[in-house]
Amino acid sequence: MNTQRSLFSLPREVAYFNGAYMSPQLKKVEEAGIAGLKQKNRPFELAISDFFEPVQKLKSTYAKLINAPDPASIAIIPSVSYGIAQVANNVEAAPGDNIVLLEEQFPSNYYTWERLANEKGLELRIIKAPGTFPRAVNWNEHLLRSIDEKTAVVTMSHVHWADGTKYDLVRIGQQARAAGALFVVDGTQSVGALPFDVSSIQPDALICAGYKWLIGPYSIGLAYYSPALSEGTPVEENWINRLHSDDFRQLVNYQPAYRGGAARYSVGEQSNFIQVPMMQAAIEQLLEWSPSNIQSYCSNLLKEPLDILHKTGVLLEPAEQRAHHLIGLRLPDHIDMKRLQAAFKDHNVVVSFRGNAIRLSCHLYNDEQDVEKLLAAFSKA
Repeated sequence: MNTQRSLFSLPREVAYFNGAYMSPQLKKVEEAGIAGLKQKNRPFELAISDFFEPVQKLKSTYAKLINAPDPASIAIIPSVSYGIAQVANNVEAAPGDNIVLLEEQFPSNYYTWERLANEKGLELRIIKAPGTFPRAVNWNEHLLRSIDEKTAVVTMSHVHWADGTKYDLVRIGQQARAAGALFVVDGTQSVGALPFDVSSIQPDALICAGYKWLIGPYSIGLAYYSPALSEGTPVEENWINRLHSDDFRQLVNYQPAYRGGAARYSVGEQSNFIQVPMMQAAIEQLLEWSPSNIQSYCSNLLKEPLDILHKTGVLLEPAEQRAHHLIGLRLPDHIDMKRLQAAFKDHNVVVSFRGNAIRLSCHLYNDEQDVEKLLAAFSKA
């Protein structure tokens, strides 16, 4: 696969290695948003079907991306914290049970569980990152050993949000199911760029924000909820999630039943006439590219520069234990971080700095010129 930079509006002088912060926008996604914005100018042309059909199409398209067998298992959410709250609202646990999560987990997949633990008298069992490097194998094994008969929830990411460390979700999911625990995955830093197969991993919930690796707009996300949650209680009650809500004449004949599958967990005003078509355009493009091709492209593009940096003393997880689109570079102690930051700025190279580490995140919009800028910045520092 060749670079797809021409499909984005990135300026040529900028080497953007920061998709883990926020993706740049595809031109076709921008066009879909503008068309949706203009649609509101003519509300008399909006039909009842416009509230439902684009949402159903988006659910079906996203289900293909994650290999979910039923599009009805997909919900439209505004954020990861909203999607996580839907699960927490349906956890059955007794005082003394535990919730297993990772150290350094992103806050949106922590605070809800902290509150639930305080409310129900549960143990927050936080699995610390190994002190030795590399850490992926030991971290996975420690997590597996921490799941027991008192575990109510295992909640984690697919890859670590700061350095791309991969977790063995198939084995962890098996262990969670054996313990009778809910298995919750935050896929925000992986889904779209790294293959994710719901049918093999079998999470009870997969929660994703749309603005990173799904290359969609901000403040819309997608969530998969398994049949284990299909009869749960949502955190909000809105009209559109009720059965027969597409019959506007009968809306005041209040309906006790929800629409099928995970529809009860979708946010109110889910029929967003701007964001839904933008998200649709983005995921259609991801399906055309395929996450496996994105991984291969990033691996090939960064192999030589990562080899060069590793020889200078930069530490990173072995290739088979990390993602290729999101990589943490731990710098030697002798590196002057302020000088390095200045060099990156001078060369228009955009990355994320995390303490003594750099988060380097790559996509199809990156190319050899970007890599040259990256190495030139390191060389200057």
